[in-house]
Amino acid sequence: MADSSFWQNQEAAKEASQKLAELKNEREEWENMDLILSVLDDDVKKLPENPSAEEMRAVEKELKEAEKKTREQEIKVFFSGPYDRNNVLLSIYSGAGGTEAQDWANMLLRMYTRYAERKGFKTNLLDIHEGQEAGIKSATLEIRGPFAYGFLKNESGVHRLVRLSPFNANNLRHTSFSLVEILPEIEKIGEIQIKPEDLRVDTYRSSGPGGQNVNKLETAVRVTHLPTNIVVSCQIERSQSANREKAMKMLYSKLYQLETKKKQQEITGLKAGIQSGEGTAEWGSQIRNYVLHPYKLVKDVRTGVESVQPDQVLDGDLEEFIEAEVRKV
Repeated sequence: MADSSFWQNQEAAKEASQKLAELKNEREEWENMDLILSVLDDDVKKLPENPSAEEMRAVEKELKEAEKKTREQEIKVFFSGPYDRNNVLLSIYSGAGGTEAQDWANMLLRMYTRYAERKGFKTNLLDIHEGQEAGIKSATLEIRGPFAYGFLKNESGVHRLVRLSPFNANNLRHTSFSLVEILPEIEKIGEIQIKPEDLRVDTYRSSGPGGQNVNKLETAVRVTHLPTNIVVSCQIERSQSANREKAMKMLYSKLYQLETKKKQQEITGLKAGIQSGEGTAEWGSQIRNYVLHPYKLVKDVRTGVESVQPDQVLDGDLEEFIEAEVRKV
């Protein structure tokens, strides 16, 4: 970075700077781990032969903190995929259930946003299509942070909600489905070539946040890849060029997904319906059930992990579910 030519290639320089920041952060985490264990070791050695209850509670508290930090670092050993370090493009599509499903999709969007906040990740809502009465028909969220894709890649699939309907006058029990699609953010892939003539680019007025400029001008961009009929859109940025750049990243990610499905390679959990963005979000295809009535339970179909505190889970407390799937052999 001290070389005078380093900043001549702004894109490469930015990527290298980000990589350096991530490595520095990783080193600091391990140095902090070393300090925590060293302090714990000293405190245990200083305990008297018959420690008091208060002294034991203090050491046990330190031990739990050390165990938590150890598990946080240990899980990274499982992130050996080519894109596990990458940022994430998380898309949610409402499925069977009408307005109920659209409200459920919006609840999932909040859940993953809160999870990202808990992890210290940054989020950016790239695109959103709101429902007529409530909730959302679809949304795409960009999540930026170290190993974001590694943590979230197994969240792809159908999520099922059972609750008393807030949209039904008789307050009847209702089942809703939404599809979550997780893609690694990919700048560009050498073997995937996109010809300009294969793209149809449409512009339109954004319906999302961003101020007067976004809402009055046609800054939102929709890109259609004609050979595959993959459609991506972005409306959150203030300029048309910035939205197009984000949309192209999404397109590369979707094309990468399509290629890996064809070659049956490493990345798993990516649902059918890639070209239309619509999966089979219905009964029997779910990966996780969220039951709010007649009892409270969240259960992952794949790992068997359960929680009787769905409110906490829906507030982003997904660590136990995500860790179990990451560690699953």
